[in-house]
Amino acid sequence: MSVLMKRGNYNQEYHHKQSKYVVKEYSSSEAMEERYEHKTRRRIQEVVRTKMIDKYVHEEPMIRGPQFMTRLRSHTVFENTPIKLFCTIEGFPMPVVKWYKDGVILCLICGPYLYEAKGGIHTLEIPRCSTDDTAQYTVVARNSHGQASSQASLIVKRFKQEDESCPYAWLPFTAAMLPEIHYTKILITFLDKFGPVFATEGDSARLTATMTLNPNLANLQPEAQWYRDDTRLFDSKWVKIDTGRGVTTLTIPNLFKDDEGLYTIRMVTKGGSAEHSAFVSVSDGPPPVPRAPGAPMDIKIHDANRDYVIVSWKPPNTTTEGPILGYFVDKCEVGTENWTQCNDHPIKICKYPVSGLFEGHAYYFRVRAVNSHGISKASRMSDPIAALDPTEFERLHAKKLGGKLDVVSYHDEVEADGKPPGAPSGMYASEIDRTYVVLRWKAPGYSSKAPMWYYIEKCIVDSGAWQRVNTQVPIRSPRYAVFDLSEGKRYKFRVVSANIHGASEPSEPTGPIETLQLKSVPSAPGQVVATRETNTSLLIQWAPPKEPNNLIGYYIDQCVKGSNDWISANHKPHKSSKFVVSGLVTGETYIFRVQAINELGLSDESQESAPLTVKAALTNPSAPYDIALLSCDGHSMVLNWKKPLQSGGANIKEYYVDKRRSGTTMWRELHIPPISERLYKVEGLTEGAVYQFQVYAANLAGLGPAAKHSADFSCEAWTMPEPGPAYDLTVGEVRDNSVLVEWQKPVYAGSGPITGYHVEYAKEGTSDWTTTNETAVSHRFHKVTGLEANTSYMFRVRAVNAAGVGMASMASDPVTAKALEGSQEVSCVVDEKSGDIVLSFESCQISEGSQFVWKKDYKEITEFSKGVVIKTEGSHSKLIFENADEEDFGTYSVSVTNTEGVSSSYAISAEELTKMLALSYDIRHPIIPLKSELAYKILERGRMRFWLQAEAISPKVTYKFFANDKELSGANPNKMGHDVSAGIIEFIMDHFTQENEGTFTCQITDGGGKAQSSLVLIGDAFKAALAEADFQRREYIRVKEGPHFSEFLTLQVGDDCSVTLVCKVSNLKKESVFHWYKEDTEIIPDVKPDMGSGVCKLQIKLFSLKTAGVYKATISDDRGKDMSQIDIVGKVFDDAINKISQLAGSSAAELVINCTATGIQLQCHMKYYTSEMNITWCRGEAKLSHSDKIVIGGAPAMATMEVIEPTEKDKGMYSIVITNSENSHKRTLDLSGDVYEKAFAEFQKLKAEAYAEKYRGQVVGGLPDVVTIMEKKTLSLTCTVCGEPKPQVSWLRNGADVELDDQYVVSLDQGRFACLTIKGVSMENSGRYTMIVQNKYGGESVDIVVSVYRHGEKIPEVKPTLTPKIMIPPKLPIEMPQPKTQPAPSPAPSTPSPAPPRAYGKGVKSPTPTRRK
Repeated sequence: MSVLMKRGNYNQEYHHKQSKYVVKEYSSSEAMEERYEHKTRRRIQEVVRTKMIDKYVHEEPMIRGPQFMTRLRSHTVFENTPIKLFCTIEGFPMPVVKWYKDGVILCLICGPYLYEAKGGIHTLEIPRCSTDDTAQYTVVARNSHGQASSQASLIVKRFKQEDESCPYAWLPFTAAMLPEIHYTKILITFLDKFGPVFATEGDSARLTATMTLNPNLANLQPEAQWYRDDTRLFDSKWVKIDTGRGVTTLTIPNLFKDDEGLYTIRMVTKGGSAEHSAFVSVSDGPPPVPRAPGAPMDIKIHDANRDYVIVSWKPPNTTTEGPILGYFVDKCEVGTENWTQCNDHPIKICKYPVSGLFEGHAYYFRVRAVNSHGISKASRMSDPIAALDPTEFERLHAKKLGGKLDVVSYHDEVEADGKPPGAPSGMYASEIDRTYVVLRWKAPGYSSKAPMWYYIEKCIVDSGAWQRVNTQVPIRSPRYAVFDLSEGKRYKFRVVSANIHGASEPSEPTGPIETLQLKSVPSAPGQVVATRETNTSLLIQWAPPKEPNNLIGYYIDQCVKGSNDWISANHKPHKSSKFVVSGLVTGETYIFRVQAINELGLSDESQESAPLTVKAALTNPSAPYDIALLSCDGHSMVLNWKKPLQSGGANIKEYYVDKRRSGTTMWRELHIPPISERLYKVEGLTEGAVYQFQVYAANLAGLGPAAKHSADFSCEAWTMPEPGPAYDLTVGEVRDNSVLVEWQKPVYAGSGPITGYHVEYAKEGTSDWTTTNETAVSHRFHKVTGLEANTSYMFRVRAVNAAGVGMASMASDPVTAKALEGSQEVSCVVDEKSGDIVLSFESCQISEGSQFVWKKDYKEITEFSKGVVIKTEGSHSKLIFENADEEDFGTYSVSVTNTEGVSSSYAISAEELTKMLALSYDIRHPIIPLKSELAYKILERGRMRFWLQAEAISPKVTYKFFANDKELSGANPNKMGHDVSAGIIEFIMDHFTQENEGTFTCQITDGGGKAQSSLVLIGDAFKAALAEADFQRREYIRVKEGPHFSEFLTLQVGDDCSVTLVCKVSNLKKESVFHWYKEDTEIIPDVKPDMGSGVCKLQIKLFSLKTAGVYKATISDDRGKDMSQIDIVGKVFDDAINKISQLAGSSAAELVINCTATGIQLQCHMKYYTSEMNITWCRGEAKLSHSDKIVIGGAPAMATMEVIEPTEKDKGMYSIVITNSENSHKRTLDLSGDVYEKAFAEFQKLKAEAYAEKYRGQVVGGLPDVVTIMEKKTLSLTCTVCGEPKPQVSWLRNGADVELDDQYVVSLDQGRFACLTIKGVSMENSGRYTMIVQNKYGGESVDIVVSVYRHGEKIPEVKPTLTPKIMIPPKLPIEMPQPKTQPAPSPAPSTPSPAPPRAYGKGVKSPTPTRRK
C-alpha cells in the first residue's frame, strides 16, 4: 500500500495482491513517454515485490506482532532546513502506524508534515524545520498481535548572526554550510559481563552486559550487535534483544540445541567496537523414553519448488545413548497444528526430499531420531517455506496499451500465433544425491499466451531407452528434482517444452550423471591435544579425519580421569577443529575424545587425549611501573621500579632496562644478560645529560609490554646531606582502621648514617600528607593506625639522619582500609602434648601456588637449625618452636602469596615468652597422674596380680616392678604387661610365698613424665593375702579335677532364626548330672544334653522379652560342681534381636492382603517375627503407630498391620521396613485402585458374615443329646436360644413337622426359652427330634434322641450318635444396620416389624411374643 498525505490533500492508490495484471494510469505528456522504459522496469519490480508478498503470505501469520527492521535515528539540524525521519516495520496483519511528538499524537493531514508509507517503509518529512520542531518523536505500530515503538530526538539549532548575514545564506543547507564532521572516539568499558551458560533444552537463558561510555553522548550511542558463531542475531520469536541505558540483554525464552554456540556482544561505534564472548551450552532434555536419542537440529530447507522441498538436518550426539537407526521427517501446514509424518520407514541419512506438497501453501518441517530404545523429541521446527515456482518472476514483462495504460503480465500470457514453443537448452545437474538429481535448464524464447510446460525424460547410459518422468503437477519452471533414482547408476536427461499447440524437439541430453553411492561415515579424527586456557576451561585441538566424506562437524566428549563417565562437551556439531571446553572444575584432570559427523552419522571415536589438569594458562606479565631514581653520582644512576600487577601465572624471572636521551626516540638496551632484581645501577652516563628509562618484565611465557617511561632524570651528582628516598614500599595486614607499611633503606644515605624513618599518608586524590609517627622509628616497618574504614590511602616514607629529613619515597599504590572478608589473626599457644610454642594462621583465601611466608621482625625466616619448623596444610600454616629460648621474642608475621594481600602478625613480648617457656617445661616434664595406686588381686590358681591405673599412657611407656628393692622379672612363669586404652600396668606373680613379705614398688616412665607407687604387705595384711592365695590354689586344683565347663554359656541364633543356649562340659563320668535353670527354676529340655560330646543345647522357643532372663547350667558329680550363667538382657538380648532382624528381613516376602471382618490386613511372611524387632510400617513417607485405627502385630512367622474400618482416606502406598544395625529391608504394596476396591469388597463381605454369625439364631444350651422316659409321663424339652432379631423356633420329629395338639405343646418364653412339651408319652413318641433356631442372619438345628420304654421294663441304654449342629446360612444379601448420624424423634409409634422369613424346614414355629409396652 502506498499512501501520500499533505496539508489539505489526501490521495491513496490500491493494488490488490491477488490481481494477475497490474495497471496504472500514466500522464500522456511527452516527458512520461520518454521515461516509459524506466517506468516499465519500475512496474515489473513493483509486481515482483507484490508477488514476493504473495509467495510468503502464509509465513506472515508467524510474524504476528509489529517489528522494527529499521528504527528511527536522532538528528541535529539547523532551522529552515528539511529533515526526514523514517523507519521500516513488518507485521501481520499490516500494523497501523501513528506518530507522536513529545507524547502528543501528530495530525498528519493538517500539520506541516509530509507522511508516506510504502512497502513497510514509513517516512515523516518536515520540509522546513523551526526551533519549535525540537522534540522527541515516537512512532507506534499496532496490530491484533501486539505493539512496538521507536523513538528519536530532533534538535533544531539557530544560525549565528554572522551566519545569517552571510552572502551565501541563500544556498541550500547541504551545499557548504556545515563544517567538516570529526567522529568522536567513544571508549566502551564493560562492567558486568555474561559468563558461560550451561542449560537444558526447554530452559530459558538471559545474557546481559552492562557498560560505561566515555563520552556518553545521547546522539552518538553505540549499536549493540549480537552474534552466535559469527552469525548476527535479530529480534525474532527465538531471541529477544533489548538495549538501552548502558545495558544490553539477549533473552532466549525457550532453548533448543540449535541455540548452542559462542555468543558475542559487539558494541559498534564510528570509531571502533568493543566486544565480549561466552559459550552457551544446551544439553538434551529428558527423552520421551529412557535412553532414547537426543533431538536432531539445524533444520534447513533446500530447493523449494511447487510440489517438493529438500529437508536437511544435523544428527545429535550419542555419547550415552545407543546408535541412531534413522530419522522421521514431519510436516505441518502453516496456520494449522496438524503434524503428519512424511516417511513410513526411518531414513538413515540426514537429508530427505519431501514431495506431494500443494502449490501456494506454506509448511513447517521437523525431524525426530530413532534408536533401539525409542524415538527422540522433535527438533525445533524450520522456518516456514512456501511451495512456489522459484522462476515465476523471470517470466514477467510489460506492454504499453494506447499510451496511457501499461500492462505487466507473464511471457506465456501474451497473445501470439498458435505455435509450439522452442526446444530448451543448457540442461545440467545442479545437485546430485543418492536417489535424486536437481536439474536446471534454459527456457526457450517464448511469446505465446498459451501456457507452457515441460516434460523430463531420463535414460540409463548405454541403454538407449528414454523414459518420461512422471510428475504430479505440470512443470512450469526450468528447474526440477527427479526422485526415485537408483544409487550408483549413470543417467542422461533431456527436457521437452510444450503447450496446447504441440511439443518442441527434445533438448540436448546431459552428459552422464552418476548418482552418489551410500558412503560411510567419516574416519575417526586424528590426535587430540588439550592445552590450558583458563582456570575453568581447556582448548581442545585435533587433526581432521583423513576421509571426511562430506563432513558436517564434530562432537567432543569429556571424562574425568579414572571415572570412565563420558559426557558431551557440545550438543551441536562444531565446524572447526578446535574447541574451548568451558565449565570445568579447577584442579580436576580431564581426558577428551572427538567424533566426526556427516549426514550418515558419527565416526568412530578418536584416540583419547593425554590427561590434563585444569588451571589457568601462562601469559606474559603486565608492565612494571613507577620507575624511581634512588641515587646519582654524576656518571651512574640507581633505579628501582614496582613489579607488574599481573604476573601471568608464573614468577617474574627477568627484567630488561632500556634508556634514551630525553627528546629522542631511540631506545637502547642497557644490559645483557637480563637482571633478576628490581634494583639496577646504570653505568656510563654523561654528567649533566637528561635520561629516560623503561623496563620490561619476563616470565616463562615470554616478555611483557614495556613500562611507561620514567620521568626525566638529570645525571647530576647528589650532594645533599639528607638521605635519599626509601624504596619498595609494601602495605600489608590491612584492617578497617590500620595497615602495616614496610620498606627498604635508601641507597643514598647522605652525610651520615640513617637514624630513623617517618611514615606519611594521604587520602587518595589529595596531596595533604600527614606524618603518622612524630618520633622516627629505627626499624623498617611501621603500623599506621587511626585510619577511616573504607577509605583509600597512599603512603610514603622519609629517612632521617643527623642532617635532617630526607627525600620522600615513591608513593605506594592506593590501599583501602578494609579488612578482607573472613580474615583472621595469628594465634600463639603452647601445645598441650609436645610443649612446643606454636604460631598458627588460617588464611581466608588460597589459590594454586599460594605460599605462606613467615617473618620475624618482618625479615623472612630462613634459619631452621634451632628447631624452628614451618608446617602448612591447605589453608592452615604453623610456625613451631621446638627448642624456644629467651631470645625468641619479637614480632612474627605471615603473608600468603597469590591472594588479595592476606597477612597478619603477632608480637611476643619477653614477659609472655617467659611464661610460655615455663608452661612448655611443665608439659615436657610432667608427673604422670594416677587414677589408682598400686594394689593387688588374687587370681585363680593362687597367682598374685599387682596393678595400678594411670590417667593416660602412650604406647612407648616403660615400667619396672620391685620387691624389697629387688627388680622383678616378667619372664615365665611370671607375666608383665600394660593396656594403653585403659592406662593399666600389671605384674602377675605366679607363686606368692612367705618370702614375698615386704614392699612392692612400680616405677613408670612415659616420654618426659614419670610416676611411682608402692604397696606394703607386711604383718596381718601379708598373712591374709597369703592365706587367700593358698585357698585359691587348692580350690583350683579341686575344680579342675572334677566336672567343669570348658566353654561357658553363649547365645546362638541359627539361620532359621532359632535361638539356642550352647555350652560345653568336660571331665565327665557316668554319674555326672547336667541341669538347666531359668531364674532358679529348672527347665526340662525336649532334647537331653549330649554328655558324650559334652555339647549341651537349650532351644529358647518364641524368643522375645518374655523369654529373657538369667539362665544357668550346672554340671555335678561326687567330685564337685561347676556352674555357668548368662543374663539375656541388655546387649546380649539386643544382639540376638538384631541378628534375628537381619535374617528375617532378608527372608521377608512381598506384602500380601488378608481381609478380616474388622478391616484390611497387610501380611509380610518371614522366618520369624517378634514385637521386639525393629520393624516400621509406613504409609507413604509417614510412619504408622499402633492405635484403634491401625493394629500392628503378627505371628511367629508373619508381621501384620491391619487398617480397621478402612475408608477412601486409607488408600496409598504401604511399606514395611525391617532394620538391623547393618542395613534394612523394605517391602511395599500399593493399596489403591483395583487392589483397594477388591480388598474393600472382601472386607465388607467378611464383616457382614461376622455380623451374621454373631446375631444369628443359636441354641445356647439346655438340651440333652438323649432322653429316656417311661411312657405316660410328660416330657419337656427346654433350652435357651438367642439371636437378634429374636429367632423363630420350630420342631421336627424324624424330619417331619411336629403337629401341635393336646399332646404336643410348643412355647417360647421371652424370646429366649424354647420348650417342647409332650404329654402322656407313648412308644410312638420315640424318635429323633430336631429343634431349628433361625432369624434373618441364619441359625442352626439341634437333634435330640427320645427313647420311650414301658413300665416295668429295664431302662434301655441308648448311645447317642454325635451329630454336629447344622448351620443355616443367612439370607443374602446380609443387611447390616447403618450407623445413625443423628437420631430423629418419631412422631408416632413405630409399626410392627414384618414377619420374619420362613424358617429352615417345615417345623412348628414357636409363637413370637409381642413387645412389652
